[in-house]
Amino acid sequence: MPQGVPENVPADGLTTRQRRNQPVLAVHTGPGKGKSTAAFGMALRAWNQGFDVGVFQFVKSAKWKVGEEAAFRALGELHTTGGVGGAVEWHKMGEGWSWTRKHGTEEDHAAAAAEGWQEIARRLAAETHRFYVLDEFTYPLKWGWVDTEEVVEVLRTRPGNQHVVITGRDAPQALIDAADLVTEMTKIKHPMDAGRKGQRGIEW
Repeated sequence: MPQGVPENVPADGLTTRQRRNQPVLAVHTGPGKGKSTAAFGMALRAWNQGFDVGVFQFVKSAKWKVGEEAAFRALGELHTTGGVGGAVEWHKMGEGWSWTRKHGTEEDHAAAAAEGWQEIARRLAAETHRFYVLDEFTYPLKWGWVDTEEVVEVLRTRPGNQHVVITGRDAPQALIDAADLVTEMTKIKHPMDAGRKGQRGIEW
């Protein structure tokens, strides 16, 4: 796709503008590093365009403080106080999901993941956000905590112009088939191969 020009233009009856403005379902999968990082980069662009951003982390511990969370919370505050960019919501399963007002660790992770997905489905139906990051959502699908067919159907029929990015290894084939953009991160080399642990500014 040199210079952003599509190699093939489908005979779908849509204008260039209509085709360009269709909502995108993106999947970042594969064993390599950078899946979530890439998704948050897209979210940053969405925020800059004034899109309402919703982030839902399905696996990371509530105690794990990622740098992107601090940055996006600051950007959300900037929007609230100065009208810059878009609104931001950030939710983590390990906190019991903020809308349930629970504290501590959710013992039944499968139930928590299912609850998180149902809330996202409700938000998609209500067009609550313009841009969604479902971080590490492939794992609840892989483990059978959330029904993949239901997820695909909800995403395929979501109303309006809501963009969704899903991250995690081993994305199910049905999700890949439904997506508009699929990127596989392939590990060529990693510091851990040389016995080096994650470090500040790189992993968090």
